[in-house]
Amino acid sequence: MAVGLDFSNEQLLIASTRQKLRSKTCYKNIKWMEGNALDLPFPDSSFDAVTIGYGLRNVVDRHRAMTEICRVLKPGSTLSVLDFNKSINPLSTTVQELMIDNIVVPVASGYGLENEYKYLKSSIKDFLTGNELEKLALEVGFSTAEHFEIGFGFMGNLVAIR
Repeated sequence: MAVGLDFSNEQLLIASTRQKLRSKTCYKNIKWMEGNALDLPFPDSSFDAVTIGYGLRNVVDRHRAMTEICRVLKPGSTLSVLDFNKSINPLSTTVQELMIDNIVVPVASGYGLENEYKYLKSSIKDFLTGNELEKLALEVGFSTAEHFEIGFGFMGNLVAIR
């Protein structure tokens, strides 16, 4: 069983509707729950793995969210955090910003989603670098943490073991 958690009931309804359109059995094993990443509604050591995609960057208290994730993971289990990468390379940062301004936001605008994407540059600037994400994971109790730059450094994936 997989659990999908979001604080937005609207997003959960979209996910549930899309799930019902899938025919493979694996899609039937997902339970959608409304909840807060800062106060996860699960007992300690409940999960074999946790993933968060494009979400940690938008959490108001990343330290608390990471502490909660560590708490609900079983010892030896894995966390994977996929998000935009806040590169320390000025060239990567410049190209990323140009792509957001000239490709991502204009395409999103064509679908009526400009507001959902125009905040990306500022949220990436306010996010943590790979090294800072590794440090945070270790601070909250993970035994190992490694950040991987992917997609020419525009994306990043933190992998941490409890």
